[in-house]
Amino acid sequence: MGALDEGHYNVVLENGVKLGGFEQEPETIAIEDAVKVLLQGLGEDINREGLRKTPLRVAKAFREGTRGYKQNVKEIVQDALFPEVGVENGIGQAGGAGGLVLVRDLDLFSFCESCLLPFQVKCHVGYIPSGQRVVGLSKLSRVADIFAKRLQDPQRLADEICFALEHGIKPTGVAVVLECSHIHFPNFERAFLDSNHERWVKVVVGSGSGSFGKDDSATWLDFFGLLRCRDVSLDNIRSRTAVQDSWCPSRSHSRLGPSSTMTSAVASIVRSLGQDPCRKELTGTPNRFVNWLMNFKDSNLEMKLNGFSNIPLKTTVGRINYKEHIRSEMNLSLWSLCEHHLLPFYGIVHIGYISGEEVNPITKPLLQSIVHFHGFKLQVQERLSRQIAETVSSLLGGDVMVVVEANHTCMIARGIEKFGSNTATIAVLGRFSNDPVARSQFLQMIPSYCL
Repeated sequence: MGALDEGHYNVVLENGVKLGGFEQEPETIAIEDAVKVLLQGLGEDINREGLRKTPLRVAKAFREGTRGYKQNVKEIVQDALFPEVGVENGIGQAGGAGGLVLVRDLDLFSFCESCLLPFQVKCHVGYIPSGQRVVGLSKLSRVADIFAKRLQDPQRLADEICFALEHGIKPTGVAVVLECSHIHFPNFERAFLDSNHERWVKVVVGSGSGSFGKDDSATWLDFFGLLRCRDVSLDNIRSRTAVQDSWCPSRSHSRLGPSSTMTSAVASIVRSLGQDPCRKELTGTPNRFVNWLMNFKDSNLEMKLNGFSNIPLKTTVGRINYKEHIRSEMNLSLWSLCEHHLLPFYGIVHIGYISGEEVNPITKPLLQSIVHFHGFKLQVQERLSRQIAETVSSLLGGDVMVVVEANHTCMIARGIEKFGSNTATIAVLGRFSNDPVARSQFLQMIPSYCL
């Protein structure tokens, strides 16, 4: 619980212009050097356009995402306690003196200590005031965010928020419930074999103190009653052991050990964040992070197009009835890694192409393999869309349109925290590029967005 005693860390979020001025600090430089080692281990040219500033961007994301280690909880809470007269010893309860106060649906993110990937948190915090004192409601969010901005697992995060509020506010009781979602990124082989791969691992954890110390306490009934119509209850709160055993998907991956140089580089990143990579919870983290990262190694992997590249294609000349001749394949799964921040993004791809009746339609497995082939590299979504279109065009004669819809975890891991936001990109070739009617008809064929 070091944040109760540590000095305040003055930092402004990245989208607030200032980044805390840590670009030239030794810790930032050490992370940059480690990221360069990782990029070289992936076979990348660290001086190429798109990667030159990646080490600094990654360093900023990690340091921003773990700034909670240097923030002071006491200052936040003690400066925001206010007197509020209410029923203290009489019959009944009121918010200022004994009644439950609940703040719902706080959006947080944290870095998983097992694999260093970010996970999303929906946080619900409640407390019962005592001593005719209440705390400013925004401070509950700030306290929760301090502990989220560390290397975490869900149960410890809930316990730390609860402990800090218990000691800072000294209420009758504190309750914390977290709904946590960890991206479940498949390895390269599994992505090809399982088109219905689940994108998220989700758990619900809780922590309580004082009047919330027992699971059967009536105050928990009040807490969940105020959550109202949410699929969260004491019954689906996971135990500490269950979360530790099943939470991080990287724990279940069995692969050969990675390069010791890359593993050492990740250990250096952990040390630069002020943590000991030999701590029990972190001993396997460098290895797991590199195992995951190696999915995107720049190799000479040969894409097998199952003979389609040699098919003689026939095209229809003249006016095309697009509605009858636009073929499509929708909702192809996409997994990739943002080359700017080394953070994953995922989504779906829709491919349309114009063909005559005599052209053999391309199969969905082949299109999916094309998407995965270009996805499992360091990428940006715009380039990925174009590469998919160009590859499909080489097979189908040129009239191709590709729409990519994706969620980027870098949107939550570098100070922006736009949960649920997504990005759509389009690549058009051939007749799609100069015929708005064809583009419009294909776009109308795409199902509603449902990532």
